[in-house]
Amino acid sequence: MRSITRRSLLALAGCAAVATTALSLPPMSADATAAAVLSGAHARPAPAFTGIGDWFNSAPLTMDGLRGKVVLVDFWTYTCINCLNQLPHIKALHERYKDQGLVVVGVHSPEYEEERSSAGLKDAIARLGIRHPVAQDNDFATWKSYNNRFWPAIYLVDKQGRIVYYHFGEGAYEQTEAAIQALLRQPG
Repeated sequence: MRSITRRSLLALAGCAAVATTALSLPPMSADATAAAVLSGAHARPAPAFTGIGDWFNSAPLTMDGLRGKVVLVDFWTYTCINCLNQLPHIKALHERYKDQGLVVVGVHSPEYEEERSSAGLKDAIARLGIRHPVAQDNDFATWKSYNNRFWPAIYLVDKQGRIVYYHFGEGAYEQTEAAIQALLRQPG
């Protein structure tokens, strides 16, 4: 009886955690599947890059300075297998659309202590062939400002500086690219 009660309590706690997480995420449009496209009413201003220790492949960037561009913000870490599986797609988007107004910004938020080293991150960026800007977010300040909870997680910011799309985890590559194409076609 005691183990049944304990299991019931654990299951109830798990359901509560899932419900709390789902309720705290931005609302999704009716046609969203694995990724969420936010309508104009639900789009919110993209937070600033805060608490960034170092920038790689770029001088420090600001959301204000990126106005007029479409920005893909990619929360990742170099020991996350899902992040590494998604990375070729992120790199391809950068190469394909950088001359059309897309700026990819990797926000490296370390899961483990050994990932906090700037030298280690610099080595990983070189080893992985990353050419887009990468911000080192060791204190999770930018992560928290986005209310992010997952690796990998991507957010698309429109030319007016609003988050209009997000996706957590691997996949939805075609949907993400279609969203980028649509955002690039919009007037700045």
